[in-house]
Amino acid sequence: QVQLVESGGGLVQTGDSLRLSCTVSGRTGTSYPMGWFRQAPGKEREFVAAINWSGEITNYADSVKGRFTISRDNGKNIVYLQMNSLKPEDTAVYYCAASSSLEEVRFTTWVRYWGKGTLVTVSS
Repeated sequence: QVQLVESGGGLVQTGDSLRLSCTVSGRTGTSYPMGWFRQAPGKEREFVAAINWSGEITNYADSVKGRFTISRDNGKNIVYLQMNSLKPEDTAVYYCAASSSLEEVRFTTWVRYWGKGTLVTVSS
């Protein structure tokens, strides 16, 4: 079993930066590919970014490419999402995810473990 706890959300202004953290616990937590998703009010949960177990391979949604960076510190069991140049449309609850493969962790229906989310609000 893997537990995921997100932190770092908050209220920021357009153009600001924010770093989210996902603390991973469980016996094999550091071996899982990890991802971030977000869900805006009234919308479906969508993929944001993913990273393989070693941190060498990353994937991003087109909407955040060039602005967001996913990384991981396996020694600390933490996955980060650095968000720069934030826009009002980035406002959402951000969820950490873990699954058995990098491919799986990019799709909501295949994610094996979810965190409870952290709210990011970007004001205009």
